[in-house]
Amino acid sequence: MSRDAGFVVAPAPPVSIPVVGTAERFPVRRIYCVGRNYVAHIREMKEADERDPPFFFQKPADAIVPDDATIPYPADTADFQYEIELVAAIGRGGRNIREEDAPGHVYGYAVGIDLTRRDRQRDARDRQLPWEMGKSFDRSAPCGPIHPAGSPARAIEGAISLSVNGTEHQRGLIGEMIWSVPEVIAKLSESYALEPGDLIFTGTPAGVGPLVPGDVVQGAIDGLGTLTLFIGPKED
Repeated sequence: MSRDAGFVVAPAPPVSIPVVGTAERFPVRRIYCVGRNYVAHIREMKEADERDPPFFFQKPADAIVPDDATIPYPADTADFQYEIELVAAIGRGGRNIREEDAPGHVYGYAVGIDLTRRDRQRDARDRQLPWEMGKSFDRSAPCGPIHPAGSPARAIEGAISLSVNGTEHQRGLIGEMIWSVPEVIAKLSESYALEPGDLIFTGTPAGVGPLVPGDVVQGAIDGLGTLTLFIGPKED
């Protein structure tokens, strides 16, 4: 794009995700992530009290990776890990959204994987620093197509799972989340004005673990299909 268009450098292309059943796409504004939202995962990580309220961190919108993509093993880590998650896509914004009203703000749902540089995350935790180096790096937010929730928005229930090279490593139930999707939306909207285009990764069950180049990763949620990733060679 030329400078005549009003920019000193070419703007980045907009980030969007396919929507099931239509040629239209969902534009991504922000990505919010919920930490420690399954009891079994909290126990395996030995990081928190199970009664703690939800907390949030963000990933950049351009960290989105589509289904069937190949992701290079990232730089600056020796412990690259997967976390399968339900993703809620916000279609109507608001502040201080009431829990009972929250389903009306959901456009749809998708399968997501929160990719993590676990060694960088743990180092930040131990030094009481932000998690960005461990969580918010390039290509760290794979997300499958969005399934419209309907009106009124249907709740997502059933199993959530992840396998690596055909071997299952994570399995849980959406109903095992400590904080439900409406509760998460209500709590998050106390601190942020949610807007159409926001995505919320809602936490992962137990069984997180490492990935290596050559791995094939497949995440699945009942009613939302699967999300497949291929791990490529380590990037320079």
